[in-house]
Amino acid sequence: MDTSERPSGFDSVQRVTTAVVCAATAMLMLDIAVVNTALPAMAREFDAGMGALKWVVDGYTLALATIVLSAGAWSDRVGRRRVFVVGAIGFTAASVLCAASAGMGMLIASRIVQGVAAALLFASSLAVLAAAFGDRRQRTRALAAYGATIGAAFAVGPLLGGVLTELLDWRAIFLINVPIGLAILVGTRRVEESRSSTPRRGDHRGQVAVVVGLGALAYGLVEANDRGWTDPVTVAALGAAAAALIVFVAVQATAAEPMLPLGLFANRAFAGAQIAVFAISASMFAVFVYVTVYLQGVLGLTPIQAGLVYLPGTVVMLFVAGATDRFLAQTPPWLVLSVSLIAVAAGMALMTVGGVHSNGTAMVPGFIVACIGAGAFNPVMSSVILGEGGDDDAGLAAGINDAFRQSGIALGVAALGALLPARSVLAGGSPDEFVDGLHVALWASCGIAVAGAVVAATWMRANRVNSDVAILESPA
Repeated sequence: MDTSERPSGFDSVQRVTTAVVCAATAMLMLDIAVVNTALPAMAREFDAGMGALKWVVDGYTLALATIVLSAGAWSDRVGRRRVFVVGAIGFTAASVLCAASAGMGMLIASRIVQGVAAALLFASSLAVLAAAFGDRRQRTRALAAYGATIGAAFAVGPLLGGVLTELLDWRAIFLINVPIGLAILVGTRRVEESRSSTPRRGDHRGQVAVVVGLGALAYGLVEANDRGWTDPVTVAALGAAAAALIVFVAVQATAAEPMLPLGLFANRAFAGAQIAVFAISASMFAVFVYVTVYLQGVLGLTPIQAGLVYLPGTVVMLFVAGATDRFLAQTPPWLVLSVSLIAVAAGMALMTVGGVHSNGTAMVPGFIVACIGAGAFNPVMSSVILGEGGDDDAGLAAGINDAFRQSGIALGVAALGALLPARSVLAGGSPDEFVDGLHVALWASCGIAVAGAVVAATWMRANRVNSDVAILESPA
């Protein structure tokens, strides 16, 4: 059959590349989704409080957020396929370490290693995909598959995490990465290598500054919940964060080849996209850590039951993401992103109906609405980033986007957690106080999403967004 007659029009290398990148994305997104469902089980086994649980999430996301910028530039320089392979090996090995953890300290340390490896995969995956597709229409279809993979991973992730945790053990949620990682490594033999013709060198000063800055900021926000905002440790951490981030900006402004070229943000469409992805991460994806604790710790649901609460919304997300290349032909990306964030905000608001004596179904309508927004958001954001970054700097553009996405989750988990009672409901804390705090966190998430929608609608609309979806012909 002739290539032009196939619905996708992909050749064999393109099909393998798409499959490998989507498999890696599924592994990374599954790891986020299944961990949330397993957090209460980890807390019970290690007798851990809310602060330790935050670091199980933030250790991973902070490592990813702070390393991914350098990883993107590195992939442009030494080869996107090579960095992708190193990331797959590292992530698979770190997953084994997570499963073998004998205590919360080892688990958090292993999650940090896992986050570093994930940074290599995240930064190179979109660039590998972009390099395989020169035709914009083909690339858009590949990006739709990429977005649908994110939706599929979230669709099965919470329930899969619940099944593995309840029927086997929480350690199984990490061991499931091993066969996926091995399959990815086999597939990469068919993936073609690509590099930037104008790669950037490493920015070591900037790398140190951003690690210290974001790490200290997250630490200060987490400690504020236990120690209070005026405690010397909290004040010192937040002060160190401010100083380090100021140094980071100064280094980026003066470095010959910065890890985060500030000139990119002169493009308001690119800058608006970063704020939009930070907003959806710091709101929807961060607050679900605490929604999961609510479902299991307050309502007493089992891990499987908690996963079933998420299932309707995540299935909707899957189908919405897969349909984006059909209905976005003549829809401006800024409009899709801003409406998506409004849907996320509406979903968060609807979820405040959950109370101490509710059942899990009370959260389902709000979660479905939020997932409709997230399902449309992800593939369009991927297309915008590649369009604005350009093929030559695809690794850098993807790295910047992932840095904002993961720092949004990390800082969102830390900041929203400060709105909940310091004593976890999993450790005998008051259910009423936890629910009150969760409602405040949900309303705060709603505000973050609305702010992101406003920025997307104003900044991105002011610039012509060079998005792949914008040039598609309208489907018949």
